Amino acid sequence: MPGPATASSSTLPTRDLPSQPASPFRPSPQTLRNGGTSSSRSLRRDREREREREASTKSEASSSRKSAAATTNGRASSPFTTTKQETKESSKNNAKSKGSSSLAPQQRIRTNPHLIYDPNAELAPAAVMYWSRAPVYGALPMRGMRAHSVTLVDNIAWLFGGCDDKGCWQDVYCFDTETLQWSHPEMVGDIPPPCRAHTATLVDKRLVIFGGGQGPVYYNSVYVLDTVTRRWTQPVFPPDAEGPAPRRAHTAVLWSGKLWVFGGGNGMQALNDLWTLEVGGPIERMRWEQAETYGKKPNPRGYHTANLVGEVMIIVGGSDGRECFSDIWCLNLVSRIWTQIKPDTPYRRLSHSSTQIGSFLFITGGHDGNKYTSELLLFDLVSFQYEPRKTLGKAPSPRGYHVSIQADCRLFIFGGFNGHDVYDDVHMLDLAGAAYLPQVAAFKVEFP
Repeated sequence: MPGPATASSSTLPTRDLPSQPASPFRPSPQTLRNGGTSSSRSLRRDREREREREASTKSEASSSRKSAAATTNGRASSPFTTTKQETKESSKNNAKSKGSSSLAPQQRIRTNPHLIYDPNAELAPAAVMYWSRAPVYGALPMRGMRAHSVTLVDNIAWLFGGCDDKGCWQDVYCFDTETLQWSHPEMVGDIPPPCRAHTATLVDKRLVIFGGGQGPVYYNSVYVLDTVTRRWTQPVFPPDAEGPAPRRAHTAVLWSGKLWVFGGGNGMQALNDLWTLEVGGPIERMRWEQAETYGKKPNPRGYHTANLVGEVMIIVGGSDGRECFSDIWCLNLVSRIWTQIKPDTPYRRLSHSSTQIGSFLFITGGHDGNKYTSELLLFDLVSFQYEPRKTLGKAPSPRGYHVSIQADCRLFIFGGFNGHDVYDDVHMLDLAGAAYLPQVAAFKVEFP
């Protein structure tokens, strides 16, 4: 029987391929064998052009980013704005990738993820005064500050004397109110003895130190510190010249070329006399003179404050050793007439501080006869009334025997004593919404 028929590959019959629907993305095998139709070749060319266009767009976008980064590194720019170069490059890229269609340039927004964020920080509205402790550095006074003096010369606060639980001091420290840096300059000349509860008054670039004492010793000596040459000088008065008795816890203001010294205590009693020291000329021409006043005088006192407002010296509080006073007295230095001011709500204060800022006296801390306080009082020099003001932040702890000064739009508090501890800290009150007050000068003290 004949076997099954076999055929070699050369004699295999050709099988017809099954018919398939034409597809623009899937050409038939016959078409592929023939190299494709003209439409499929055109489609391939279009795809190749599209891929080339996309590659060109990516390359230009990468070049634009590098150019923008170089521009940003080359000069400082805001983290929330787009540079002109970036906008130009973005517009060019859009025009190339989209043909001739005009689109709005893209804007890139940068953010800064490295900003410090403290969720526990207390908000400080711009309209409210804000307390904070100054982050000081430098050659800090390695001691407490009580019954010392701080005098502002330009932007530098000059600290002299004072005491702590170990005794009194005679050194000088300087505090920069802009950089918050302490320094300890070396002084030469007739350096005064250690003292506390003295006065230090600025006359040109010189500090005039009067009175004070240490322990049971009271002084009536005068020393002058030149803040430019850093040299101390002690004026010499004639042996028979009159002068005030030794004292401390008094006050002094400068008016019409004279130092006006009021009150204090001499260790046995409180005083209410008034003396003037001629300081307008050379040091060797300094002379004391007792000033006569008219009207009812304030009771003898010490640890009060005195502020010069125009031609009026304003005395606030104080103590005679038995009573803590709440009264306010004004002395017109032209007529030398005393006038008592009686606000509706009086506050008893001694060993406080008082700084004039515009038409207000900023009265901080002190003792009210029972305890030390950290309260801030604003006394209106127009209405002669105390005005409450809200503050935020952490106020200084209750204290007295501190010193306050105003520099720019800040009130600085230096040291103090709470009955147990002597402080060495510095606190700042940012005036914020009341920052305009230092510019207020168009007012006059008129007595009711």
